[in-house]
Amino acid sequence: MLMTAETIDRSETSAPAERGVARRSSKVAAKRDELARAAFRTLSELGYAGTSLREIAANSEYSHGVLHYYFADKLELISHCVALYKRECVAAYDDILDDVTDADVLRRRFSDRLVTTMTDDLPTHKLWYDLRIQAMFEPSLRNGVREIDAELEAMIWRVVSRCAALSGTTPLLDSAGVYAALDGPFERAVRRLAIGDSAAAADLSVQLDTLLAAVVPAQS
Repeated sequence: MLMTAETIDRSETSAPAERGVARRSSKVAAKRDELARAAFRTLSELGYAGTSLREIAANSEYSHGVLHYYFADKLELISHCVALYKRECVAAYDDILDDVTDADVLRRRFSDRLVTTMTDDLPTHKLWYDLRIQAMFEPSLRNGVREIDAELEAMIWRVVSRCAALSGTTPLLDSAGVYAALDGPFERAVRRLAIGDSAAAADLSVQLDTLLAAVVPAQS
């Protein structure tokens, strides 16, 4: 395109404006993340049904007005918490596949990480399972929950398919089947730990070891 003085002037003046918009957008996104993290404790303690924006504000350093400025309602705030959960939960498993050449080592590493995140991030998992149930009744939560399910399924499948490759075998279930097989015991362990059952973590570890060995059998 032939650049005239007019187009040069327009491009020079529009670039700073675009950068300014980008900076403001970035600041808004960072603030929304900050508010969602502040709200998370209240959400995980009271659950979806028992929490309002006013209660979240009362249990954080932010006013109800500030929360309402950045989020139209409780559903939008919770949906943002769900998106944060998706990014952070999946990222917690990023290093599982690093420098591993033995299927048994990978199975043990994965099982240990699942048990550790279950115990260390119990409030997060409580809220996740609460939201997953609520999504059956609240349409505005469904896309976020569906995306998290897909991310978690893909994360688990990366580990299982790598185990199979290292073992020289084929998984006995597809990715959806593996996700369902592991999610059931994990969710039950979360419920047990949430009510103070101290044996939940040890039982989960045994169950995961058994399931992973069954799903990806050793080469005969």
